Amino acid sequence: ILCLVSAAAALDFKYHHTEELEEYLKGVHAAYPSLTHLHSVGRSVEGRDLWVLVLGRFPTHHKIGIPEFKYVANMHGDETVGREILLHLIDFLVTSYGRDPVITRLLNNTRIHIMPTMNPDGFEATKVPDCYYTQGRYNSNGKDLNRNFPDAFENNRVSIQPETQAVMDWIKNETFVLSANLHGGALVASYTFDNGNPVTGSLKGYSRSPDDDVFIHLAKTYSSNHASMYKGMECDNRQTFPEGITNGYSWYQLEGGMQDYNYVWGQCFEITLELSCCKYPPADQLEKFWRDNKVALIEYIKQVHLGVKGQVTDKNGNPIPNAIVEATGRPHVCPYRTNEQGEYFLLLLPGMYVINATVPGFKSMLKTVEIPDNTGNFSALKQDFSFPEVSDQIRSRVASCPQTPLYQELARASAAVKPTVHILVLMTIMLVIFK
Repeated sequence: ILCLVSAAAALDFKYHHTEELEEYLKGVHAAYPSLTHLHSVGRSVEGRDLWVLVLGRFPTHHKIGIPEFKYVANMHGDETVGREILLHLIDFLVTSYGRDPVITRLLNNTRIHIMPTMNPDGFEATKVPDCYYTQGRYNSNGKDLNRNFPDAFENNRVSIQPETQAVMDWIKNETFVLSANLHGGALVASYTFDNGNPVTGSLKGYSRSPDDDVFIHLAKTYSSNHASMYKGMECDNRQTFPEGITNGYSWYQLEGGMQDYNYVWGQCFEITLELSCCKYPPADQLEKFWRDNKVALIEYIKQVHLGVKGQVTDKNGNPIPNAIVEATGRPHVCPYRTNEQGEYFLLLLPGMYVINATVPGFKSMLKTVEIPDNTGNFSALKQDFSFPEVSDQIRSRVASCPQTPLYQELARASAAVKPTVHILVLMTIMLVIFK
């Protein structure tokens, strides 16, 4: 056992290729079997496993009331810093559990999923590291995985890659609440939406989601706890990011991105973290990158306990899956629904809200709640809903949202209003003239 612990703890600040990465993850799981669960969610084009290490008091399965969190790195194979600092995050979490009271409470109340590399083929293909760009950015089919997801605004008609499909299936099979994907090439925390249309404000250069305030808070949480991201200076000094954050669309338009997919179809708030000006920096800089990001990585995980959570049950106390639960005033085009255990999780900033629970075919139930900042207590406010008129016999399962550009319909509706108004004005003028 001592040998296993020693092997798991022996993590150098260097780049770990596929065999070394797998060996390290397996060593951690062997050394901490009750705290970790190691599994592959799929394979790359070349057949490499997409490993995920799960950490928590109940690592093998979802536990009611405990939110699911994830970090994903190395989606672009030549953007490498995130891959390595997630390995060091794993090392820090397992060695601090039972010793550090904050980390112990965090792991007791959160199920944390860590995927160090989403594009192992691209990483291995990057033979000559470069600060700016290599072919290793793409997967082995030459596809950019961060342009490969269904898009909420456009029919991007991409050929879904094995790595993308694996992540989509993973999102579907878990109740993820909060996430971040780690990139390189800049120093900024970017948030949804990456794409947009006039309905979300694209004409003004900003694509606003219904939870824009929460996303700004999440991005600031990371940037303000990072050693220098909060200063807001972009790497080439030609552009600044106030407080180290940016709306994705304001920075540049991106179609088929992973963070928008998470938010729209996965009910998971995700931001994109650009962690290094150089995409593939020298290995001797990795220790500094870890120090710069360590506090921010932990503080960001804590935000999974923002807001309100609970269960929706029928008259017999049985969970109701697919009930719609959202905060009034911030509906999602793909309504947020309860999971198989009847659970919902809504990330909301402290304040007063009306929570609307709906079982299709029955009258909605409204509850006013005052949400405190419970991130330090590692538990969101609990608010359950019980529908006395609903039973197993009359409950029906609601189909999941279709994989279509949902925001297109809103754009058409918005555009349709304008000519109608113009026509009405024109008709009024004509009537006056004729009179």
